[in-house]
Amino acid sequence: MQATMFTRASPAVVKPSGHATGRSSTLSVSKAPRVGARASQQPQLSAKNTFGSQKSFGTGFQLRETRPRQSFQIKAEAADVPAPKGDAGKEEEATFLGMPILTIQKVLPLGLMFFCILFNYTILRDTKDVLVVTAPGSGAEVIPFLKTWVNLPMAIGFMLLYNWLVNVLPIEMVFYVCIFPFIAFFTSFAFIMYPMRDVLHPTEFCERALDWAGERFLGPIAILRNWTYCLFYVMAELWGSVVVSVLFWGFANQITTVDEAKQFYPLFGLGANVALIFSGRTVKIFSEIREKLPPGVDGWGVSLRGMMTIVGIGGLMVVAIYWLMNRVVVPKVQKAGGVEKKKKKKKAKMSMGESLRFLGSSPYIRDLALLVVAYGISINLVEVTWKGKIKAQFPNPNEYSAFMGDFSSCTGIVTFLLMLASRVIFKKYGWGVAAKITPTVLFITGVIFFSLLLAPGVWAPFLGMIGMTPLYAAVIVGAAQNIFSKGSKYSLFDPCKEMAYIPLDDETKMKGKAAIDVVCNPLGKSGGALIQQFLIVGFGSLAASTPYLAVILFIIVGVWLKAAASLNEQFVAITVEDLKDNIAESGEEDPDKLKFEAKTNEEGFIEGEFKKDDEKK
Repeated sequence: MQATMFTRASPAVVKPSGHATGRSSTLSVSKAPRVGARASQQPQLSAKNTFGSQKSFGTGFQLRETRPRQSFQIKAEAADVPAPKGDAGKEEEATFLGMPILTIQKVLPLGLMFFCILFNYTILRDTKDVLVVTAPGSGAEVIPFLKTWVNLPMAIGFMLLYNWLVNVLPIEMVFYVCIFPFIAFFTSFAFIMYPMRDVLHPTEFCERALDWAGERFLGPIAILRNWTYCLFYVMAELWGSVVVSVLFWGFANQITTVDEAKQFYPLFGLGANVALIFSGRTVKIFSEIREKLPPGVDGWGVSLRGMMTIVGIGGLMVVAIYWLMNRVVVPKVQKAGGVEKKKKKKKAKMSMGESLRFLGSSPYIRDLALLVVAYGISINLVEVTWKGKIKAQFPNPNEYSAFMGDFSSCTGIVTFLLMLASRVIFKKYGWGVAAKITPTVLFITGVIFFSLLLAPGVWAPFLGMIGMTPLYAAVIVGAAQNIFSKGSKYSLFDPCKEMAYIPLDDETKMKGKAAIDVVCNPLGKSGGALIQQFLIVGFGSLAASTPYLAVILFIIVGVWLKAAASLNEQFVAITVEDLKDNIAESGEEDPDKLKFEAKTNEEGFIEGEFKKDDEKK
């Protein structure tokens, strides 16, 4: 039996898999991104040669065979191209611990900025849920309506405002104009708006409206009744999308090179989970302050003032770091010739109708779209029901907030560990298994969670033995579900989604991403909220809708798992075709006479061994 080994890798360098016995060939191609590469470092595909026999695959591709083992290998090497004349007299850049000083001056302040921004975001995210869920005349039912009818319009409004500001103000001033209103609002909320809530909230009017409309309209009426709390909720959500996504990453991408980004951006992701741990403990500490206060004192008001003071200080630290970097680091970047210019890829801009047609025409993209939509809907269906049970278990805002602090810390720890474990999972089990972990976790924990809510009597004897009520057990299981779901999203789901684009041709890749951005991301985020709104209005309450939410969740997870399995089959099939094309181009073997055996290589990607089938002659 003769064998030929070929591998298909992602845009990362893949090491050779070794040679098979007899007449064999091993192909290992490096496809590392070349964005910003200098002329002296342009990759050229070449190969080592033992006996000097050489073949050519075209521009930059060389193949040399070694005999008598009859094996060949392709690898990427840097060609010795003379450096541009403009760099001839350039002084060597100062370094510290082998790292350029300018890089250190960029990365350390950016890391501190990122920590402060996400530290604040975790505090705000936990606080917003406590405010709207435990508010008088409110509950978890308000969240779907709030996301659809308040959060989305304000996000669109900010996008329009930001585009206008970019056109009329310097980029540094845009940063200040965007971030200072957040700092001012959160501090004024704790010291002015919250103490005046009885004056600002139209409680009596909303109570009469609720009596007239019925409990099924509790969500929309609660938004009006507690409008300052709902405004805090939306501003906290916008802090994540505006300050993190737009302001921070926009500035970071402005001053960092591609090589620096590849080296340090993953570390920012790990640092984000560290911020999650510390901010969770901060929420826990301030939430427990009520126990040390005398009777008659609003403990939640004291905790709120303490946490928003820290948020204000953290926001001012972000502003100070940004101001200092614009005075010290940015001039040095400009003096050094700026960052490496990145060639803009032409994005396939598609309308909503074009996106839908493209999704329907490609089974591969359709399955990928189902993964994205299913995650968005599933996590929303469970999260709102779970938060309603947290209120039932912890009706006091301080107790609710303390629990959310522990939840955030655990989320940071689990996500950090899963990000470290994800590399092992991809290496050992490959894409197919990694893509099924997130829906499997959601399904298993979902079965336990909803069974505790719908059939508590089944669990009562066992839970009584360990001193736990079905309600508290549901809260704990729901917390575990959300922790592992969020952790697996960042460590497994997102990488799987991006890896799925790798074997596609450029046109399908661009159009597929455009279609998913236009249709699937918004549909996944709002789909769960819309489903819950219809059920709450139709059945009268969130509790009455719970059995139907469980059925819908399990159906969506089933579709998710089926789409992941189908996508994995197509992923392997496309990869096999690419590998056969590589063999045909090499001229060594006839692909039609080969038998393919797939496995996962050391880098976690598809590796195919093609063995000659003696029957196919």
